[in-house]
Amino acid sequence: MDRTNWARWVLAGVALALAACLALAALIGPAARYLAGERAPLTNVERTEMTAAERVEAVNSARHTLIQAVTGLVVIGGVVFTALGLWYTAQTLSTTQEGQITDRYTKAVEQLGSTKSDVRLGGIYALQRLAADSPRDRDTIRNVLSAFVRNHDMCTLQPGEKTPPKRCSDDKGEGNYPIVRPPADVVAALTIAPTLSALKYSVDIIPGVINSGDITGRADFSNSRFPGAALSRANLASADLTSANLTRAQLVEVDLKGARLAGANLAGADLFEVDLRGADLIGVNLMGASLSSLEFGGAYLMDADLSRAELVGAELSGVSLSGANLSRADLSIAELSGTILSGANLSRASLVGAELSGADLTSANLSRADLSGADLSGAKLSADLSGAELSGADLSGADLRGMRGMTEQQVRAVATVDSDTTFVY
Repeated sequence: MDRTNWARWVLAGVALALAACLALAALIGPAARYLAGERAPLTNVERTEMTAAERVEAVNSARHTLIQAVTGLVVIGGVVFTALGLWYTAQTLSTTQEGQITDRYTKAVEQLGSTKSDVRLGGIYALQRLAADSPRDRDTIRNVLSAFVRNHDMCTLQPGEKTPPKRCSDDKGEGNYPIVRPPADVVAALTIAPTLSALKYSVDIIPGVINSGDITGRADFSNSRFPGAALSRANLASADLTSANLTRAQLVEVDLKGARLAGANLAGADLFEVDLRGADLIGVNLMGASLSSLEFGGAYLMDADLSRAELVGAELSGVSLSGANLSRADLSIAELSGTILSGANLSRASLVGAELSGADLTSANLSRADLSGADLSGAKLSADLSGAELSGADLSGADLRGMRGMTEQQVRAVATVDSDTTFVY
């Protein structure tokens, strides 16, 4: 409490006490006599008719009644005064706490600018604690941590550095540089910032629709560069990784649920058992990436580059892959039922034993693709099947109208068809 406010409260208390004393004196004196019946000074006759004891008793009775009333008023006034004091104390405490939060924030941000990694790490964890203590500062803290990550990625020049590492120029993920873990402070900021997003996520597998739930305030890691980074088991749910460079990154069991990865470069990345449900993967480069045992439910992979990607056993039901490049990709025993593959390039792709029932392959390029043993029942195959291997494929009920590269006789000779399989051109 500052000195000015303290003086005001003291003066108000003194004034209130004086007013109470004057009121009490008036009530006990003139007011008590008035209530006792002394509207005017007693006449000589009245004095002779009323004994002194009676007059004293009447006045005392009135005084007793007034004292009880005054006591009640004082108690009420005390309660009100105490309540006001408590309110003022609470306001003062709130102001003090705000000042403490500001001081903690300022000190933590100063630590982020330190040249020592352990000091920066301490500042990051201090900001995390501050976000828990002050929810209204979560957005600011998330943005600060996101900026720290972008300014300390693996390709941003730090003080004393003249040229970025060679790995930063590897766009195809074909370099032979070692996998390294980013500094502890960068990893901490990278994993803490997404937890400060306001995220409500629900998985509804709707073909062609991005279901990222209601996400506000994403951690912004767009255009950050972490080629060959070891980030396994990191929590990056809902993060914005638009146009990020993650070539050859080790992302095993990373949570990317609802994340934005549009235009990101993940060529050659290891994405084993990564959760990509509801992720925005439009135009992402997954060339040569290891994508086995992934969860893609509700993800959007339109125009993505998945050439030479390893998708053995991948769960791609209902996912939109229209226009995607899947040439030479390994989709053996992958779950592709109901998947939208219209206009996709599946030339020389391996789809051995894949589940493609009900898939839309309209205008897809399946030239020289291996579909041996694949389930294509009910699929739309108005596609280019030049040189495709269909031995043992199930084409029951498939729509082959507009099929190119193979004749009806060639298909019937190697694949299973039934009366519902359509061959009308």
